[in-house]
Amino acid sequence: MSIYLILKALHLISVVTWFAGIFYLPRLFVYHSTAEDQISKDRFVTMETKLYRVIMNPSMIITLILGIWMLALNWSGYSSQVWIWIKLALILVLVGYHHYCLGIIKAFARGEVRHSEKFLRIFNEIPVLILVSVVFLAVLKPF
Repeated sequence: MSIYLILKALHLISVVTWFAGIFYLPRLFVYHSTAEDQISKDRFVTMETKLYRVIMNPSMIITLILGIWMLALNWSGYSSQVWIWIKLALILVLVGYHHYCLGIIKAFARGEVRHSEKFLRIFNEIPVLILVSVVFLAVLKPF
């Protein structure tokens, strides 16, 4: 069994965990944006903060470390392929999305609702598009 396959398995596990949080957190934002009582709003802030810090951040960090490690092991083979550069660009967008979520959490914690329910529902779909694109790029390696 090669170290690369072990890294790949661990990478996939951390990606699944990260995406579980990335899919759930914006759904919490939708519910939070429509909450009317302070108890519910406070509960949502607690849930959002814990999900972000306890699940999403560690999962993102592990995903990135393992991904970079796998890239380093095979950089000479990957660096000339266009699909890997597109995948890396999409991952940067996802990391930006992840951090933008923190801004939304902080705004909610201050009692601010920056975005409409409709915006947050659409915002919730962005990671789906990224996930589909990244998986197809990684599996098919079309370019």
